[in-house]
Amino acid sequence: MTIFAIIFYSAIFLSSLFSYYMFKKKKRRHKTRARLPPGSMGLPCIGETLQMYTQDPNVFFASKQKRYGDIFKTRILGYPCVMLASPEAARFVLVSHAHLFKPTYPKSKEKLIGPSALFFHTGNYHACMRKLVQTSFSPEVTRKLIPDIERLAISSLESWDNGQVINTFDAMKKFAFEVGILSIFGHLNKKYTDLLKKNYSILEKGYNCFPLKLPGTAYHKSLMARKRLNQILGKIVRERKENKLSANNLLGYLLNFRDEKGNTLSEETIADNIIGVLFAAQDTTASVLTWILKYLSDDPKLLVAVKGEQKAICESEFGENRSLTWAMTRNMPLTYRVILESLRKASVISFTFREAAVDVEYEGYLIPKGWKVMPLFRNIHHNPEFFADPGNFDPFRFENPPKPFTYMPFGSGMHACPGNELAKLEMLVLLHHLLTKYRWELVGSANLIQYNPFPIPENGLGARFTKEI
Repeated sequence: MTIFAIIFYSAIFLSSLFSYYMFKKKKRRHKTRARLPPGSMGLPCIGETLQMYTQDPNVFFASKQKRYGDIFKTRILGYPCVMLASPEAARFVLVSHAHLFKPTYPKSKEKLIGPSALFFHTGNYHACMRKLVQTSFSPEVTRKLIPDIERLAISSLESWDNGQVINTFDAMKKFAFEVGILSIFGHLNKKYTDLLKKNYSILEKGYNCFPLKLPGTAYHKSLMARKRLNQILGKIVRERKENKLSANNLLGYLLNFRDEKGNTLSEETIADNIIGVLFAAQDTTASVLTWILKYLSDDPKLLVAVKGEQKAICESEFGENRSLTWAMTRNMPLTYRVILESLRKASVISFTFREAAVDVEYEGYLIPKGWKVMPLFRNIHHNPEFFADPGNFDPFRFENPPKPFTYMPFGSGMHACPGNELAKLEMLVLLHHLLTKYRWELVGSANLIQYNPFPIPENGLGARFTKEI
């Protein structure tokens, strides 16, 4: 080997060695500069889970933000987490840098909902399934559901008018479940509806329990109910295929789907996405409706004003006995703002879970790969910088639209709730008939909060409903 070759290869080696050294030095400097956010990890393993699910959520989240700032760490459900409490951070995680984060749920919960449910996924599969769900909940489709939603609302209210004190939250859950069934299947045989309701109720009870698979535990019962739901949904799917029944509802769109190779969706995939939609549709809508009744009861003047708006619709040229139309539901501005303000103040979805797919640096802090990331909708909704006097229930604040990423009751970005317009529509329909034909009286304490896991008034807001003569 010539002296020139020796010098040449030595130079390459030394250059590579120096580059490697500088790379490592830069990486160490990066890690030194980007530190973990401040905060407390709480107790070993469980962290601060108990505090989060037992304290007033406004107190728990706001106290941490006040102490640590808009970004802080903790441990929830056994996972290290970074909580983010600013609109800019929510936008960063959910929209502008969403590719750095992935939706995440505990495996125990994925098993109960179904691993193919769209909100467990990203990429092409998620985009495809989301498009199907969005199409089935489009305004063109949902407006055709108004007569049936109205029928369900009237039937529900009549069943509450029996002189008994009812659990408002449970009653609203039943109504929301029936609307969910309607939007998924259209008209469904009562036998199937009852079976779905019975088994979904069992599944739901074990969703937030410790995932112990021993027979007799709530989680094991939920797993068994989930298997039965698969069987029931499989029968419905096969019947629809055999009878070649197709409709503009979610099941119809799922059955008609063909990918670029002509492949259809499996029964398991269809079942997972149906259960996922039911899960997203029931408790959240029921919780908001329950809070609306409490907020209106707390403000008699507002209640009179909202009743007046609804009765004016009955007394319009359409006549008192005229069924609701899409146009009529678009002419309820105060009632609509009551819904928007209830979504803000109650913040039933206090946060959402994401997981860092890589090491992420944000605002000088390191979010390590694998850590859970929680944009805190509740903190943003209750920040006086964005909503003046946030503890006050004031629907008139929505006469002007809120600033971007300060109001996210249905999430934001590609994983925002695709059924939010249907949820608001069913609220408007129920409230119209409740406010024009009934009055209610709260029974017992309505000032304490319980968690299931969504925050609701204590004991589900006990109330007695009476039809106005």
